[in-house]
Amino acid sequence: MKKSAFISLSNIVVAIVCFVTACSKQSTSVDTAPIEKSFAGADSSVKPAADKAVSDVKAGNYSAAMADLQSLGGNAKLTPAQQQAVKDVVGQVQQALANAGKQAADSANKAATDLQKSLPK
Repeated sequence: MKKSAFISLSNIVVAIVCFVTACSKQSTSVDTAPIEKSFAGADSSVKPAADKAVSDVKAGNYSAAMADLQSLGGNAKLTPAQQQAVKDVVGQVQQALANAGKQAADSANKAATDLQKSLPK
């Protein structure tokens, strides 16, 4: 009895580790080059916001990046090239968020299935 309890506990720990690991991976990369290029010589009133959005994307903090990009995109001082760059990167970030959500759901389902299989019948 103790051996099966230990095996079940081990399986639970493995499932949790797999779930956490899968959730932390970002399978979709976001190209920040359009923002970096179009805002390289930008006015000091918009450049810090662009830099923060790029930093958030590179850190994989897509939720914060999305908020930064939406705020940046609403700035009336942007050139058409900057507006397009923001729009392009927003699309990539949205895709990355969607992929991360799907990956997390798939990992959670797999962990739940593995857990059910490991429990004694």
